[in-house]
Amino acid sequence: MNFQARRVTLPAITPLCLQKRVIKVYSEDNTSRAVEVPSDITARDVCQLFVLKNHCIDDHSWTLFEHLSHLGIERTIEDHELVLEVQSSWGMDSDSKLCFRKNYAKYEFFKKPLDFFPENMVSVSSEANGIMNHSQLIQTFLSSSTCPEIHGFLHAKEQGRKSWKKFYFVLRRSGLYFSNKGTSKEPRHLQFIAEFSDSDVYTLLSAKKLHGAPTDYGLCVKSNKSSSPRDLKLLCADDEQTRTCWITAMRLFKYGMQLYENFIHPHQKQKSSPMRSISENSLVAMDFSGHRSRVIENPSEALSVAVEEGLSWRRKSCHRLSSHGSPSTSQNPMSNIVIHMAQPWFHSKLSRDEAHRLITQQGLIDGVFLLRDSQSNPKTFVLSLCYAQRIKHFQILPVEDEGEMFYSLDDGHTRFTDLIQLVEFYQLNRGVLPCKLKHHCARITL
Repeated sequence: MNFQARRVTLPAITPLCLQKRVIKVYSEDNTSRAVEVPSDITARDVCQLFVLKNHCIDDHSWTLFEHLSHLGIERTIEDHELVLEVQSSWGMDSDSKLCFRKNYAKYEFFKKPLDFFPENMVSVSSEANGIMNHSQLIQTFLSSSTCPEIHGFLHAKEQGRKSWKKFYFVLRRSGLYFSNKGTSKEPRHLQFIAEFSDSDVYTLLSAKKLHGAPTDYGLCVKSNKSSSPRDLKLLCADDEQTRTCWITAMRLFKYGMQLYENFIHPHQKQKSSPMRSISENSLVAMDFSGHRSRVIENPSEALSVAVEEGLSWRRKSCHRLSSHGSPSTSQNPMSNIVIHMAQPWFHSKLSRDEAHRLITQQGLIDGVFLLRDSQSNPKTFVLSLCYAQRIKHFQILPVEDEGEMFYSLDDGHTRFTDLIQLVEFYQLNRGVLPCKLKHHCARITL
């Protein structure tokens, strides 16, 4: 009996980490884009992917959010989290989605912890006495040998009822508790609410409207094992600073040193990042004005050339953006009116409430700003600026002098030929504002 050898080719087995999945990501204007990603992709990787696809500047503030519309809540997905694991907790028929936008406040507490943790809300069981400095305060959260505690009053929605009641809450490494006897912290008076190994903290959207909360500074603790509204631990603070303190502390207790590594990692890898095709250190100033190009080695000369190039670009823009599309002089008032239209910080017909919402979403830290048209006076503009976790609005008035139009924030004492010049000035000088302009609110279309 003859046997014939036959080669059998087995199908290749793709490792689980290399298997592809399709995710859909939304931007703030509700445009979306579906992309195929590996199953082990992190939130930071997704953000870098969209930064590259949309030619954005990667300032490490781009963030992926988990938005659960049916519950009226959302949270920051931490940079190290696996995106597909987050999605796996959603129900098949839920309207949950991933959102891509800026969040300047994501790691701000590492830079200015004393702004995020008021002294009257924090206590530490350690040998240290007196007021802690910035590094000591953060170290108490990151070190497992210390026992920091957040305490204060919050409103809580009573289980199975529409009413809210004020309790004294205590947050420790072991979990969140409330006192059933005033401000007592005795073990017999503290009742356990939640711990964070299998739960996440979310921001409540429209807390007063959707949940009947006494204020709009709502937050909630949601178990990863449940998507039922009945299982949400709904809480509400009296002001934004208090809410921010509780949410930040809960993130630190849950992730600890991992958050700090997320914060420092982009800055350590920035120069050698494989996502960049050209190193910033390889860029040099060039002069192309003569018959042959040359490298400008003198820093002073390079700076003056850059300034002149910027002024030349502005003059060309004024010609392009004249009112009827025809060439005009750089002093044409209409040119100065429209030159700002293409700037990422200008949001045209945005209302006061929409501006407030956009700045809140992108981070309530000092210097977050945007410019928009005034709704009450069509000939003026408004600067919306965040300072001390509050949003203030400053009117930009047109000032006419000898037939020329200028813009001013201080009744004509400081004048600017266009809004770009105004923004550039207040990015370098505080002037009449409570702080300098630092981070502009940006919207992108995916």
